[in-house]
Amino acid sequence: MKLIWWAIIIGFLIGGIIDYFIPRQYIEKYLSRHQKRTILYSIIFGFLMSACSHGILAISIELYKKGASTSSVVAFLLASPWANLPITILLFSFFGIKATLIVLSALVIAFTTGLIYQKLEQKNLVECNKCLHGEDNEVLKDFSIIQDVKRRWREYKFTKENNIKAVKGTLLGSWALTRMVMWWLIIGIIMAAAAKAFIPHDLFMTYMGPTLLGLLVTLFFATIIEVCSEGSSPLAFEIYNQTNAFGNSVTFLMAGVASDATEVGLIWSNIGRKAAICLPLITIPQVLLVGYLFNIFL
Repeated sequence: MKLIWWAIIIGFLIGGIIDYFIPRQYIEKYLSRHQKRTILYSIIFGFLMSACSHGILAISIELYKKGASTSSVVAFLLASPWANLPITILLFSFFGIKATLIVLSALVIAFTTGLIYQKLEQKNLVECNKCLHGEDNEVLKDFSIIQDVKRRWREYKFTKENNIKAVKGTLLGSWALTRMVMWWLIIGIIMAAAAKAFIPHDLFMTYMGPTLLGLLVTLFFATIIEVCSEGSSPLAFEIYNQTNAFGNSVTFLMAGVASDATEVGLIWSNIGRKAAICLPLITIPQVLLVGYLFNIFL
């Protein structure tokens, strides 16, 4: 908690700022077009975020409601929990230089998955915002975010009433993310401590060792254990500490984002059934492949 408290707070505040300050046109401009660069923008934005997987999910749904395409939202959702700056620092504190591989893997899987979703969108095989595609919106082509920010800055009046309203709006959005994330964080830390204290080392090696069986068992636990990224990090490190199977730890981290019921359920209810079902179907094979290769070569 001492290590990650500041990252959690930053993530909450960013979510509140997006909710209150970011106009829909900004999101549409960069995250609604069906182009490869749009997926790249999504990953970059995800890298700059600071909330965990459940917090990022709330931010992602907010982006979708403001005009982002489904492929952009999915790429953003996959990149941010394991590739954002605060989590990168946290992972380096646990895994050392090997954390670089976790971050790079997350970015590659996010980019690949985003491209696949774009193809599915073009064929109408997954749900997407209708009539919001940037390439069909001539207004967005000429819309300048820089000019709009300058205009809003000139027109904004720094009165006491406006300032209080802005702070209140940001805090309300932040509080919504806090309610989603905080319990998962506490649960993850307790689970990691309990695993270290009560599960014998032999059981870890037998069922979660660097084998194909161990990888599948790790995937199973990642699917049923719904813990946010900050909470999963200490638990994943405990798996690595007990088994020395780095690929299993990577699988536990990434598969949890792609397959747990919270992510799938909220995408189902906010974007659509097909988009939700495709998330684990597309990402889990990639995660298993990466985990298997890491177990072989590291």
